[in-house]
Amino acid sequence: MPLLKQVLEQYPKTVKLAFKNFPLRNHQFAFMAAVAAMAAESQGKFWEFHDLLFKDFDKLNDRKFTEIAGALNLDQSAWQEKMKDPRISDLIRQDFTEGVKSGVRGTPSVFINGRLLKNRSMAGFRAMIDKELNSKNRKE
Repeated sequence: MPLLKQVLEQYPKTVKLAFKNFPLRNHQFAFMAAVAAMAAESQGKFWEFHDLLFKDFDKLNDRKFTEIAGALNLDQSAWQEKMKDPRISDLIRQDFTEGVKSGVRGTPSVFINGRLLKNRSMAGFRAMIDKELNSKNRKE
C-alpha cells in the first residue's frame, strides 16, 4: 500500500492531503503528464491516472497518456477536450510557482504544516505528525 495512503488511514480525522503539481523542467513530458492527470480528475480518476504516470515515469509520451486514459476507461473525447482547458495549465503553473517559493527542489516533496518532511518513511511521517498534533494540543 502506498505510504501516503497508509498515513491517511492511520490519521483519518487529523491529516488532510493537499496535492500540488511540480512538473520538473528537465522532464520533457512532465507538464503534459500533469495536464493529463488533472484532466482525468473531471472524470474522478486523478489519483488512478497519477499513480500510473509515476509507475511509468521513464516511459511517458503522448501515446502513453492516451494508453493510461484508455486503461482507466475515460471518455477519451471529453478527456482530450479537458486537456485544452487553460485553467488546468494555469493551476499547474501556480502550483509550480508556490513550490519554488516553498523550497521544493524535486518530486515527490512532502510538507507537514508548512515544514518539509525529510524522513519520508512511515516512522518519519508519524514523528512529524505526532509532534505537530502535540504542539497544536498544547496551544489549545
